[in-house]
Amino acid sequence: MAASFLSRPRAFWLKQLHQWHWISSALCLAGLLLFSITGITLNNASWFGGQIETRQEQLTVPADITQSLNNLVRQSTEALPYVAPLPKQVEQWLDQALHIRIGSRPAEFSETEIYLSLPEPGGDAWLALDLTSGDLEYERTQRGWVAYLNDLHKGRHTGTAWKWFIDLFAVASLIFATTGLFLLKLHGKHRPLTWPITGVGLLIPILLMLLLVH
Repeated sequence: MAASFLSRPRAFWLKQLHQWHWISSALCLAGLLLFSITGITLNNASWFGGQIETRQEQLTVPADITQSLNNLVRQSTEALPYVAPLPKQVEQWLDQALHIRIGSRPAEFSETEIYLSLPEPGGDAWLALDLTSGDLEYERTQRGWVAYLNDLHKGRHTGTAWKWFIDLFAVASLIFATTGLFLLKLHGKHRPLTWPITGVGLLIPILLMLLLVH
């Protein structure tokens, strides 16, 4: 009875650690695979030469939209050039004409031109609107799926939702690693190689950073 009572705390923590460990590992699985694969593709970019695709379009913006934009620039109290989102009317027209969604991305307004940068994971895009003639030029470049995944890894031009995912994934990974460390401690007595192997895993990156990274 006494032995059972004394072993209860260890059994309790072992159960809790196993539960948190497998839940966090299940949550991290897809992210770990993604970041592991993209770690290889980022570190060996020359292995994965993607084909660059470029789309270019030239359009004429309707006169009423061009006029309203000219009025907007003239009536602005800000010094030119200034940065501000495009009006909803322009946003809707771009969606219909070019099938692009700009949301609340800021554009640069000058006296004769509006320029909008549209960076995205694995590519880049921009458009320029001549306020005098109403001519619009649009260009989009895509560097392939490897570049897309690499930018997801870096959180480059991915938006707020993906940044939240990276933060939550990092928290889940910390839980996974921390519970794993405590499980090693609980099982270490019966597995003599536990701490030597853990020590090697810690020592290798430290030595590489101190001796070979420069």
